[in-house]
Amino acid sequence: MNRMRSFTRFALVGTFALLFAGFVAPTNGLAIDFQLTSDHCTGGCGTAPFGVVSVTQVGTGVRVVVDLADGPPNTVGWASTGAGDFQLFKFNATGVVVGDISVVQTFAGQTLQANTGAFNGDGTGPFSFGISCTTCGNGNLGITSNLDFTIANATIADLTGNGINPNIFVADVYSSQTGNTGPVDATVPTTNVPEPSTIFLYSLGVVMLLAGHKWRKNSLAANGGELAS
Repeated sequence: MNRMRSFTRFALVGTFALLFAGFVAPTNGLAIDFQLTSDHCTGGCGTAPFGVVSVTQVGTGVRVVVDLADGPPNTVGWASTGAGDFQLFKFNATGVVVGDISVVQTFAGQTLQANTGAFNGDGTGPFSFGISCTTCGNGNLGITSNLDFTIANATIADLTGNGINPNIFVADVYSSQTGNTGPVDATVPTTNVPEPSTIFLYSLGVVMLLAGHKWRKNSLAANGGELAS
């Protein structure tokens, strides 16, 4: 009986631990990529995709990395133009204030900054947040470095599921292929990779409970209704 009770306790404790892990961090490690494919450049920005926006849940915050295409046939760099509201990158976020946004200074010798406002340029729809370079000047910046920032106390859904604008992300870019600048956007995710899988955790917990129940049932049957010790 002691062995049976020990297994039952192990199964219950293990199951509750797995379920707790699933509830505490249901999306931790979830990574979603969005390709920048929609071209709003005057005269066109050439061959898409123009880059990838990677959005990752990291604890209670969200990390966003924008990696522009490095060719061939098209090497894409950053631009700062009126068509993009002089924001390198625009996005919406529910329940977020500009103070929640921390920008990594990836542009050598320049200063990147998070902004909030009504950014509605060039027909790409309304946006409330942007990342700008305050020291770069305008037009083609000649910079291809990744844009990297984190939003505290946010989930991926806060950035991608707010329903404010079908264009989820917009970048202001320069195309080496056409020599043109302008906004390009992403509207749908291209990958969705949860890690760890909450479904797996729940399923494992259920299997452990069923195994304990079956063991108890078999033990009772083999010992005439008495649990084996």
